[in-house]
Amino acid sequence: MKKALSWAVVSSLLVSVACGIYTFSPSALGSVRSLAIPLFENETTESGIRERLTDQLAQAFVNDNTLKVVREQQADAIMHGSVVSYVLDPYSYSQAEVVSEYICRIGLNVTFVNRKTGKAIWEEKGMTNFGIYNPATETEEDGKARAVAKLVEDILNKTVKGW
Repeated sequence: MKKALSWAVVSSLLVSVACGIYTFSPSALGSVRSLAIPLFENETTESGIRERLTDQLAQAFVNDNTLKVVREQQADAIMHGSVVSYVLDPYSYSQAEVVSEYICRIGLNVTFVNRKTGKAIWEEKGMTNFGIYNPATETEEDGKARAVAKLVEDILNKTVKGW
């Protein structure tokens, strides 16, 4: 009986300690409560992509509400980014060797900087994601939109969840 009681107490303590350590906000954010997202640079020939990406990224942070989106002068941190690649390739073919799907790949360099210290909270060069579309029923814009949405989700997760 004493042995069972001891195990119950030890188990309870371990569970409470383990749960007490876990947090949903990454410690890397520290005192950062707001961010600015200036218009990303565009090193590709794909027009409109930096505006779409920047707008959707800002909206994602507004919707998430972990960090407040503000102007640079008021921000605790700044999200700098550049679209470094845009590639459209055939992805799959029909039996008649006609392209049945295309893949749109977008590559970014992104740095999230603490404005007060000037140090990078995180940085990733070559962050890439993709969107696939069927040219019979969709356009390149659909593939591009999927790739942008995935990149926005990646950046949001890396910033507020630490992964």
